[in-house]
Amino acid sequence: MNNLLTRITQTPGQCSGRPCIRGMRIRVSDILELWVENVSVTEILEDFPDLEPEDIQACLLFAARRTDFTRLTA
Repeated sequence: MNNLLTRITQTPGQCSGRPCIRGMRIRVSDILELWVENVSVTEILEDFPDLEPEDIQACLLFAARRTDFTRLTA
């Protein structure tokens, strides 16, 4: 599963340093927003022919890992 995360890159100067997919100028946030708007994976892959199904999985895993943090309670 961690191999999926190697598909996500962050390069200073590219897309303002935001996470992208495999060094392309397709931001993780772009794919996540499409997915939230109920655009199917098939449609996303048709609209972005350079993407692979694993890229979509990588975006979802990246987002999940970014929200997994320890919660402090008093």
